[in-house]
Amino acid sequence: MEDGLVSEEEEILLHSEKEFHDAAKRNDIARMQELIRTRVNVKAKNNTDRTALHWAAGAGNEQAVRLLLEHEVPVDDKDSFGMNALLLSAWFGHLRVLQILVNAGAKINCVNKNGRNLLHCAAQRGHITVMEFIMEDLEDVHVDKTDKMDKTAFHLAAEHGRLEVVEFLIGSGCSHSVKDKEKNTALHLAAKNGHPTVLQKIVEIGLDLEEKNMEGLTALHLAVEGGHYDCVKVLLEAGCDVNAQTQRQQTPLHIAAEHGRQDIAEMILIAGVNLKLIDKQGKTSLDVAARGNHINLADMIIKADRFYKWEKDNLNSDSDSWVAKHLTFKQDHRLETQHIRSVMWRLATKYLKPSEWKKLAHYWKFTDAHIRAIEQQWAGTKSYREHGHRMLLIWLHGVIMAGENPIKGLYEGLVGICRRDLAESIRKKANAESTSPRKCSAM
Repeated sequence: MEDGLVSEEEEILLHSEKEFHDAAKRNDIARMQELIRTRVNVKAKNNTDRTALHWAAGAGNEQAVRLLLEHEVPVDDKDSFGMNALLLSAWFGHLRVLQILVNAGAKINCVNKNGRNLLHCAAQRGHITVMEFIMEDLEDVHVDKTDKMDKTAFHLAAEHGRLEVVEFLIGSGCSHSVKDKEKNTALHLAAKNGHPTVLQKIVEIGLDLEEKNMEGLTALHLAVEGGHYDCVKVLLEAGCDVNAQTQRQQTPLHIAAEHGRQDIAEMILIAGVNLKLIDKQGKTSLDVAARGNHINLADMIIKADRFYKWEKDNLNSDSDSWVAKHLTFKQDHRLETQHIRSVMWRLATKYLKPSEWKKLAHYWKFTDAHIRAIEQQWAGTKSYREHGHRMLLIWLHGVIMAGENPIKGLYEGLVGICRRDLAESIRKKANAESTSPRKCSAM
């Protein structure tokens, strides 16, 4: 068989050398032996400096690895990524190959170009049996050894969501609170990458939940930024400070508002948050939501602001109360409020004059900031209709949470802004028997 240059990818290998590499990949011992008899270069490297041993070790091919070692292929040669056969066997979780290489004299303290050792590789990929062997049978292995980014195996396991590895390393006595070069703990990395079960396990070992990284972000900020609902839930339930501010003075709610994350924003709002906090630009979370045209989210914040003011004046903090159990700030699509919502739609789009929705808003104690946020939405010269409708729905939320009669409230509000004509019209159309706040469906 004539030796010649092969494909561009493997351009520096002769044809027989390429065949030898391929045979090692598929554990084809017979073909490898044939090629060895033709004096193929068993140490030949491809354009990424990989030898046949790299391929055999990475594929977990024990027979091919043994054959190559018998023919004195260098056991510690590294490819262009700094990976040798031993590191590849750890990376791909091939314990038996790793043991064969160790027995053949491979250097166990090797690292790749990122400074990652055997333990790092196995931890990142979740190979527990390999890790157990490394920790129990190899000498001079330090569980908290760091790579070039100052990450330990614990960091990598948390970052990549390897729960079993995290548990193993905790049981092995690893340091829990060590920080990488960006000052992230394992808690930060689990939250940032959306691994709630790992995050829960790390929370349980008692790490400081308010620890900040180089950018001044807590784990909660990172979970919100990544849109990881379940991680946010874990951290809030663990008692994370919902008002913690970053270097840019952003709270988790500012970040949720910036990205339009409604579900996460509601969770934060229900947890109770200081809505007066401003970022470095002097913006509240409501300002941020309105500026980003995240209309539903802005309305949720206004509902929460109004609700907590009402609660402060009217309720004690009884977690078993009807209000606490039914607390939501999302849009109301319930059947039982369908009639009153349709009444308010007609009122906003057909009967209220351009400036009257604001008069009603002031009557119902909407703040100037609330009104500005609603007005931020622009849909042309008829925008006031949308503004009025949004305001009415926000108001309705508060009325229902307070257990009050919406028809009565509408009547009083309209009279209060000198629209008795509309007030009487609405009252006449309302069914007198359905004025209870729990029976809106008949209105």
